[in-house]
Amino acid sequence: MGLVFEVRPSEVAEDDRGLDGPKEMVAKNAALKADAVAGEFPRSLILGSDTTVAFEATILSKPGDLKEAAEMLQQLSGREHTVYTAVSLRWLQGQTTVDFVETSTVKFKDFPESTIEAYFRQVNPLDKAGAYGIQEAREMIIESVTGSIENVMGLPIQGLGEKLLELGFDFSDQK
Repeated sequence: MGLVFEVRPSEVAEDDRGLDGPKEMVAKNAALKADAVAGEFPRSLILGSDTTVAFEATILSKPGDLKEAAEMLQQLSGREHTVYTAVSLRWLQGQTTVDFVETSTVKFKDFPESTIEAYFRQVNPLDKAGAYGIQEAREMIIESVTGSIENVMGLPIQGLGEKLLELGFDFSDQK
């Protein structure tokens, strides 16, 4: 999008249990992050986001170890799952509070355990919801994506751009 920005991580404790479902979970986490940072920078437009992977009724957060990561990919092999990304925009000075969630459907190839091992040699699955990232070695495991690929990466930039324009923010001269 060509925006100039600063990364300011929040120090909030995220809730990855998803007791109300994946959509609600990411929405709450994104809002927590944005609200925490907005309080420190009331004159700035703040963006908080959160992404998770859900397979059927199960939320697949970041795995704790390689064994759990391999189990996640085995579970997803040959199947579709949904990626949820929530975006929360805050501008306290402008009294702006906007939240939205985008979803994408990802279909994995049907692959053997040897593919998982080869994938892990190229990609660190431990810092990624669902134990995979679409940015690296996607040809090894992903068959197709319906919806925004950027959403799967963790920030739906098309939807964000539309929302910013709706709010009157035009950053087209930033490019």
